Amino acid sequence: MKEKILQKFGEVFGGDTGAAVYFAPGRVNLIGEHTDYNGGHVFPCALTIGTYGVARQRADRKLRFFSMNFEHLGVLESSLDELKPDKAAGWTNYPKGVLWAFEEKGFEIPYGMDLLLYGNIPNGSGLSSSASVEVLTGFILRDMFGFSVTNQDLALIGQFSENRFNGVNCGIMDQFAIAMGKENHAIFLDTADLKFEYAPIRLEGAKIVIACSNKKRGLGDSKYNERRSECETALAELQEVVGIHSLGDLTEEQFEQYKSAIKDDVRKKRAKHAVYENQRTMQAVEALKAADIAKFGQLMNDSHVSLRDDYEVTGAELDALVEAAWEVDGVIGSRMTGAGFGGCTVSIVRTDAIDGFIEKVGAQYLKKIGYAADFYVVEIGDGPRAI
Repeated sequence: MKEKILQKFGEVFGGDTGAAVYFAPGRVNLIGEHTDYNGGHVFPCALTIGTYGVARQRADRKLRFFSMNFEHLGVLESSLDELKPDKAAGWTNYPKGVLWAFEEKGFEIPYGMDLLLYGNIPNGSGLSSSASVEVLTGFILRDMFGFSVTNQDLALIGQFSENRFNGVNCGIMDQFAIAMGKENHAIFLDTADLKFEYAPIRLEGAKIVIACSNKKRGLGDSKYNERRSECETALAELQEVVGIHSLGDLTEEQFEQYKSAIKDDVRKKRAKHAVYENQRTMQAVEALKAADIAKFGQLMNDSHVSLRDDYEVTGAELDALVEAAWEVDGVIGSRMTGAGFGGCTVSIVRTDAIDGFIEKVGAQYLKKIGYAADFYVVEIGDGPRAI
């Protein structure tokens, strides 16, 4: 891969002298969905698929971007003096947002760069291609200019850029999972205070299979911000009767005790999901520590039901994939992953059942939805690095 992208960089930008190669992973969340902005726990892991970058410092303030995934767009030019969001700038708003965020945080970027990207994360899949680009850009800047920032800082800067530059009110999970990824481990993260622990993933005789619905979704124009707002209103109503900072502070019993304070039935369902999903995530990590993979799988299934019925973010495509998965022998658990409204499902499947799983779920999905899904048997990988 390194030779391939270096060669392309040389073709596009005139030689590869002085260029360096980098990688940042994508991520999948095993359980704990729509909890990260509700002060709850999440349980994501970095993947071995992600975004490759080739970067070279320039002697001027010009920025030149090229993506091998969007070759038809050619080289997109900008400047360090023009760091503002622009719909016409397309995917380059993500690296530009990180450049802007570094400067907002007081880091001076004296020179521009030539940057080529190649991602093998399915675009619009919900496996965090945008957060992967953000963390990758931050890692490149740290390496190029010697900035004193930790990987955790890179995650926070990436989130800041997505919130403030790209206008997506995302939580911290995606950037954190990517920046802090560790091979064969998931990250049990408390999003309220960023305390975390690495939990080894031992799936004896099973693997993680991601099914991409191929229904494209964009966070900014989905109902993501609407769900977030519904939870914020529900929290404010609950705070009138109980002293909490976030929905993640409540147990299931406390929620049932105080839920009548929420004036609207829809908001009640949204808040119920946030509370119960947080508790499910904590239970899932305990199950994993106890090597109770069957319980972990059941909690994944319960998570999907809650996302479908209480949070209402699944949609026909994701439901079709998960419901087909539940019918296949050898499936330990299956649920939607990511923001929803399209994107992917994540399943834990016994190794000897994977071929049958892909065949059966794929056929049922095609019959029900009318176009094909793509399947990826994935490994859990490390965080960002120079190659």
